[in-house]
Amino acid sequence: MSTTPPPQAMTAQPTTTELPADDGALGWFRALGPRGRRAFAGAFGGYALDSYDYFTLPLSMVALAAYFGLDSGQTGLFTTVTLLASGLGGALAGVLADRVGRVRALMITVITYAVFTVACGFAPNFETLLVFRALQGVGFGGEWAVGAILVAEYASAKHRGRTLGAIQSSWAVGWGLAVIVYTLVFSVFDDDVAWRVMFWTGALPALLVVWMRRRVQDAPEAIAVREKSAGQTSFTAIFKPGLLRTTIFAGLLSTGVQGGYYTLATWVPTYLKTDRGLSVVGTGGYLTFLISGAFLGYLTGGYLTDRLGRRRNIWLFALLSAVCILAYGNIPEGSNTLLLVLGFPLGFCMSAIFSGFGSFLAELYPTAVRGTGQGFTYNAGRAVGAVFPTTVGFLADSWGVGGALVFGAIGYGIAALALFGLPETRGKELV
Repeated sequence: MSTTPPPQAMTAQPTTTELPADDGALGWFRALGPRGRRAFAGAFGGYALDSYDYFTLPLSMVALAAYFGLDSGQTGLFTTVTLLASGLGGALAGVLADRVGRVRALMITVITYAVFTVACGFAPNFETLLVFRALQGVGFGGEWAVGAILVAEYASAKHRGRTLGAIQSSWAVGWGLAVIVYTLVFSVFDDDVAWRVMFWTGALPALLVVWMRRRVQDAPEAIAVREKSAGQTSFTAIFKPGLLRTTIFAGLLSTGVQGGYYTLATWVPTYLKTDRGLSVVGTGGYLTFLISGAFLGYLTGGYLTDRLGRRRNIWLFALLSAVCILAYGNIPEGSNTLLLVLGFPLGFCMSAIFSGFGSFLAELYPTAVRGTGQGFTYNAGRAVGAVFPTTVGFLADSWGVGGALVFGAIGYGIAALALFGLPETRGKELV
């Protein structure tokens, strides 16, 4: 009697359960495809270096104030001018992205903020520095909106939140790089020279533009829509009845979140050095906790915005960010260990709230005006939110920087209220 197994037994394969290509920890990245991944790399690098160039000023603020003999109100004005100019730059870049393409607009914004960051290092006086910083803000304002749109149009609806959350995390990467360079530069050079060297290192982004020009392309769907419209996109389209409500409430949401965020981003380094008496190295160490929390916050917030929805994610972290600001600004003297530890959840919460922005704003507008709508609402919010760090600057002399920081919590309250005027967009396909 033959013992040869039947043919089907010889060919039977062990049963395994294979995950779809777009599942797993990096499924969102695989789902982008080769062109999408190159777009992701370009947007990630652009936003990281945008962050680096932005933070050259807050980290150098104490040295600048001493060099030019500035008071708190004048130093706060640097941030206000940067953010106001960024509102104009973001709106212009958004329209440009709809007319000439996402990648071309992205390269223009990167070149703009790099050139004028370097120019800041040559400023002979306060007024000139203020002008150069404003022009840097024009490029700074456009980069995120254009880069976020570029990647959003490659990302699937299923993973768009975490994909754009990963793009947002590059802000923490650039911030961390700026702190490392700040620690080295201010340890090697005298303060009167160190702040100039910090600005000169802002030339780094120019290298990214060379790579983007050869490797990154717009999503095919976006190219098709742009060719069909033949440059007829109008800025006024986002203020017409069908989109007016969206534009108003999206701008209000952006104002609240960025008012709270830039209050912290601008004044925490000064708070650590003046109110808490930390050295350059000590300030860098404390900021490491804040930035580490920020990086993980961006990634976690991106995941949660896909799981919970855009609105719930923002509501959750608006509440937690406000609580963290109130706690951080009221830590008793001598409790610097608590200050160190609390920096992590502060950075985590104030960054996680941003993770849903790229996907949420992209989903609120149709492709033909997505650049215009996202560029305007995000950066108009940034410009109006500039009032918050300036207010802290003027209050700092009487309240102390730590006491004035609590003003940023008001911004998160405004953001929470704005959500009542916006729809949930999780899972929405871009059209």
